[in-house]
Amino acid sequence: MKKEPIGKLISYVHRQNLKILSKALAPYGIGSGGQHSFLKTILQSPGVTQDQLTQLLKFDKATTARSVKQLEQSGYIERRPDPNDRRSHLLYPTPQAEQFHPILKSILKQTNMNLISNLSSDEEEQLIFLLQKVSRQLNED
Repeated sequence: MKKEPIGKLISYVHRQNLKILSKALAPYGIGSGGQHSFLKTILQSPGVTQDQLTQLLKFDKATTARSVKQLEQSGYIERRPDPNDRRSHLLYPTPQAEQFHPILKSILKQTNMNLISNLSSDEEEQLIFLLQKVSRQLNED
């Protein structure tokens, strides 16, 4: 088997995973560009700011702004003025998002299960360990 560059393999897996997620989430009005990640974070941390989302998820500000706007237009989140900073808004899930949350978790779980379906539990643990190790290194640089 030809040894391929790690970055190329990670990129390929990422792109394929996003295609699968986009297809599964499209009927719910959730688009690509990581919108599911933003919605999941807002559901888990109601009242988060856009800047906090950018830092937590490691997206650029433009991608965060675009995704937040699309989630708001789709009725999944709402902006409320930050009482401590009038220039900032706090992001909250709507009742629609709360209803969708179990479906989102199920779709993400199934997608992850599909990613590792050919791995043993030991291989899965090793893969997670190694990817976390690489990720930590990238955060230090």
